[in-house]
Amino acid sequence: MTWECRKIQWGSCWRFTGCFRSCPHDLGSALEEAQKAIQQLFGKIKDIKDKAEKSEQMVKEITRDIKQLDHAKRHLTTSITTLNHLHMLAGGVDSLEAMTRRRQYGEVANLLQGVMNVLEHFHKYMGIPQIRQLSERVKAAQTELGQQILADFEEAFPSQGTKRPGGPSNVLRDACLVANILDPRIKQEIIKKFIKQHLSEYLVLFQENQDVAWLDKIDRRYAWIKRQLVDYEEKYGRMFPREWYMTERIAVEFCHITRTELAKIMRTRAKEIEVKLLLFAIQRTTNFEGFLAKRFSGCTLADGSLKKLESPPPSTNPFLEDEPTPEMEELAMEKGDLDQPKKPKAPDNPFHGIVSKCFEPHLYVYIESQDKNLGELIDRFVADFKAQGPPKPNTDEGGAVLPSCADLFVYYKKCMVQCSQLSTGEPMIALTTIFQKYLREYAWKILSGNLPKTTSSSGGLTISSLLKEKEGSEVAKFTLEELCLICSILSTAEYCLATTQQLEEKLKEKVDISLTERINLTGEMDTFSTVISSSIQLLVQDLDAACDPALTAMSKMQWQNVEHVGDQSPYVTSVILHIKQNVPIIRDNLASTRKYFTQFCIKFANSFIPKFITHLFKCKPISMVGAEQLLLDTHSLKMVLLDLPSIGSQVVRKAPASYTKIVVKGMTRAEMILKVVMAPHEPSVVFVDNYIKLLSDCNTETFQKILDMKGLKRSEQSSMLELFRQRLPTPPSGPEGSSSLSLLAPTPEQESSRIRKLEKLIKKRL
Repeated sequence: MTWECRKIQWGSCWRFTGCFRSCPHDLGSALEEAQKAIQQLFGKIKDIKDKAEKSEQMVKEITRDIKQLDHAKRHLTTSITTLNHLHMLAGGVDSLEAMTRRRQYGEVANLLQGVMNVLEHFHKYMGIPQIRQLSERVKAAQTELGQQILADFEEAFPSQGTKRPGGPSNVLRDACLVANILDPRIKQEIIKKFIKQHLSEYLVLFQENQDVAWLDKIDRRYAWIKRQLVDYEEKYGRMFPREWYMTERIAVEFCHITRTELAKIMRTRAKEIEVKLLLFAIQRTTNFEGFLAKRFSGCTLADGSLKKLESPPPSTNPFLEDEPTPEMEELAMEKGDLDQPKKPKAPDNPFHGIVSKCFEPHLYVYIESQDKNLGELIDRFVADFKAQGPPKPNTDEGGAVLPSCADLFVYYKKCMVQCSQLSTGEPMIALTTIFQKYLREYAWKILSGNLPKTTSSSGGLTISSLLKEKEGSEVAKFTLEELCLICSILSTAEYCLATTQQLEEKLKEKVDISLTERINLTGEMDTFSTVISSSIQLLVQDLDAACDPALTAMSKMQWQNVEHVGDQSPYVTSVILHIKQNVPIIRDNLASTRKYFTQFCIKFANSFIPKFITHLFKCKPISMVGAEQLLLDTHSLKMVLLDLPSIGSQVVRKAPASYTKIVVKGMTRAEMILKVVMAPHEPSVVFVDNYIKLLSDCNTETFQKILDMKGLKRSEQSSMLELFRQRLPTPPSGPEGSSSLSLLAPTPEQESSRIRKLEKLIKKRL
């Protein structure tokens, strides 16, 4: 191959292009030429770099003189400024010392601040003796000013003096301006001495041994300080700077002294404290704290110059917003609106507890009083119930809640609000314990204690059968008033349950966060739940017992002698009659607690259907016609039970799905039992298979009962039982699920013509 080389000039270098030919020695020469071109390129780059460095050096030489001039100018400006500051400092220190001796505090206040600002510029020059000497003179002047101002105030307001001057002087007013600039300790000392001297009369007037010092005259303390604050504003309001908040400081120190003195005197005379006296003192004190909150901002409470009150915990009291009237509170409690959304709270009172905290150790008197009052309230509720009797039947708005229930929770609310304003600590826990005690007593004495009693051999709430064996005999049933009373107690217990839960939440909001775990009303809520369950059980047992004679009559009928299928049997009519008598009354009186009426229906179905099947097995022997009549009766009862929740009501509602499922499952089993009885027992294999398919019941006792219902002889039953055991299928993995599905299985194809005829008869009747 040969190599053809072409050189193309591009800028200051050569670009080689070419193509391969057949000669290899031309390739070597082309490579050498390329290397030479690269070397030339590097040489030109180096030349350019050298020229750039020379240009840079030339620029530096040109600008060097300009930089020196700039530095000189800056240093000269700094020197002139420093000399001016030094002149100002020296002159200011001389003037400051002279004005201090002449007590020209007005001029000193302006000059001192300027001198201190100028002195800050000389911090880095403190190594120079003259500068350090000026700094020391400034500090000495400040010290002298502080001592001189304190002496002036001591002279104007002597600690041991019997009289105070008529008013402040301009000198002291200017001295306060100087104290603002001096060490903060000077200002605090002035404030402390003035407030101490201003309140010295209070300590004398309200000594522990004075009559006005006791709680019954606590109003006089607060009246005295109000007069003193007005007097201060008139005489000294302009002497102290506004930002010192002297009026608020005087009030705060008064509160600290009052809290200490009240705590001391209450410890000494603890036996004389009565609940009315304690509440009177607390009310007047909290009113005064509210007055302070409206008058002052509370900004001095965190000032380190005074004793700092222990900050009250963040308030979660929803009643600190616009105070509702007692009527509004009572209405809200009656409606159970404890958890209604509240308006945004007003800002917390920064003075809350500043005096009233001293009453907290003595709140046990209040707790004991509430214990006594609640005990009397429960006794009054019991007496009123006995005097007024049970509530009247209510068929419009549901069962009436006992009025005593609302009264109890209104009283609880008042106690809770009152106690939370006094303390959010242990007294609230003690009050909660009292609440628990009387919630249980209310549930026992007012609710459970007034449930209608039933005759029972074992006592308690179990209704024993008072039925006679004869058909048509009377049954001991609850009267209309007793049914309404049970519904009213159930509604009251439901109200108490919901309101107790809300009460627990509110109590947890009001106590300290560390104590919330100790508030637990679960036991009391369980007590009310037990009352609800007992009430529902009474209603179920009453209706169940009313149906017992009819079921007994069914089991005593001679079903083998029934000659033709007619209308529903008398026992079915009797059951339906009792249902139509009781259920509408219960439904109307539980209209406000619909879920508990549903529970009543479910419990009645769970009680009645198994009992019906048990009595069904007692109907033996049964002829074919008798089985058809029983099947017709069973279907009638099934339809009535499905319609039970809305029976006798003008507004027809669909029954709850959970209830419908129970009725369909139970009554379908009864129908299947009768269909098995109606099926011919020959051939035996077909009969056994039909039984297994319809009932899916592997229990030999059930199979034995069905054979008894058919009236088979013992010898026939033995062979049938043996065949039944042989034909039993292998138990499935989910016996309960398969059983429930089998109960709803359609009628087998091998049903006899008599069963199909019976179904047509039922459809025609419906």
